[in-house]
Amino acid sequence: MNISRFIRQTAPIALSFLACSCRTAAPPATPAPSASPDPYANETPAQRDARMKWWREARFGMFIHWGVYSVPAGTYDGRRIPDLGEWIMNNGKIPVARYRAYAKEFNPVKYNADQWVSLAKAAGMKYIIITSKHHDGFAMFDSKASDWNIVQASPFGRDPLKELAAACKKEGIRLGFYYSQAQDWNNPGGAAAGGHWDKAQDGSMDDYLRNVAVPQLREILTHYGKISVLWFDTPFDMTPERAAMLLPLLRLQPGIIYNNRLGGGFKGDTETPEQEIPATGYAGRDWETCMTVNDTWGYKSYDDNWKSPETLIRNLVDIASKGGNYLLNVGPTSEGLMPEPIVERLRAIGAWMNVNGEAIHGTTASPFKSLPWGRCTKKITRRGTTLYLHVFNWPADGQLLAPGLKNDATRCDLLTASGRKSLAVRRTAQGWVVSLPPEAPDPISSTIVLQIKGAPDVQAALLSQD
Repeated sequence: MNISRFIRQTAPIALSFLACSCRTAAPPATPAPSASPDPYANETPAQRDARMKWWREARFGMFIHWGVYSVPAGTYDGRRIPDLGEWIMNNGKIPVARYRAYAKEFNPVKYNADQWVSLAKAAGMKYIIITSKHHDGFAMFDSKASDWNIVQASPFGRDPLKELAAACKKEGIRLGFYYSQAQDWNNPGGAAAGGHWDKAQDGSMDDYLRNVAVPQLREILTHYGKISVLWFDTPFDMTPERAAMLLPLLRLQPGIIYNNRLGGGFKGDTETPEQEIPATGYAGRDWETCMTVNDTWGYKSYDDNWKSPETLIRNLVDIASKGGNYLLNVGPTSEGLMPEPIVERLRAIGAWMNVNGEAIHGTTASPFKSLPWGRCTKKITRRGTTLYLHVFNWPADGQLLAPGLKNDATRCDLLTASGRKSLAVRRTAQGWVVSLPPEAPDPISSTIVLQIKGAPDVQAALLSQD
């Protein structure tokens, strides 16, 4: 992980690249045959909407970066290696043999897939994406294509992805796999940011793709039940021909969603802004902000720069208000434990979601250009529209303006831990005004549910600017 590094080192490719187990209620129709290796090349808008429906409604997912890099945890030969924990092999220029020795210390006996999935579910997350293989090439599953995997190279001897798949299926959480298709710093021939630093890494990239990447993708797409997302990363040296070796494998999981980081000119299904929230989302494209809870993706023992629950919750609201998904990353330890600060924050998010989750799940982007007091999400049905007004800054005068809103209002409620509280509303020349109680029920973000007739009609000239 680290798309910013990829952009710096391969700017021309990256700019083009960036521009460019539960069952669904009804399986999407099969797209028409195409000469393109992309199985969705001839997909109709209706077919795409059906395939993307669950993902668009989810709005919130868990990203898990976990692997051998959690053993050194940011430190090599007594030195703290700067930058990301999962990049320690590259940043520290650790020789292959030295790095492989870490696998002998990787024994996550405290790993409990049920606990991880329960934590995600309680936080209001609807899907989990885990690193099946990161850039260090270590497969976190029982792979026959390379013995550099958790079952053969570590004392753990179990397949954690199989256990995670079973737990997700039991709890109704969608499962996706991250797979580093291009960078591989251990299997010969894999690409490496900045070039190889150990002769053991040298080889043919095409051979690496044919002998490792292709068979491993086939393994993760056939051995773990329903896989809903395939998350590629950093497409160094991925030509259209090389990408075409991998894309046909998506047909092994009908309806699977894949992101925009495969390379070779294939745009995928989703944009993937990293560590940032785009100001206005992506017009005409599904998108998902991936972001860390602290500063690193993979576990780093001394990274204590944890984002506050307030920041995380408001990020979630902000992203949903712009029509995106929030993929929040966690980095477990080499023992298989979630660091306690992560657990605390996910529980805090879960407590907020227990009250306000309906204002996130299944919602679409705000009809307002900007709101000085917070954000808005919406749900449109045949009976009308529900506007969820997320109030970050509680008005001192007790009057909240929905600026420029012309529709008739039919009902207004405040979501609280003890249930809905009816609120009075009145129409003014500037829009609808909601009368609020003196104090916000939640200091981070309180939700007002405003029901209106028809699709939102907002007069742009009356929109408030922040």
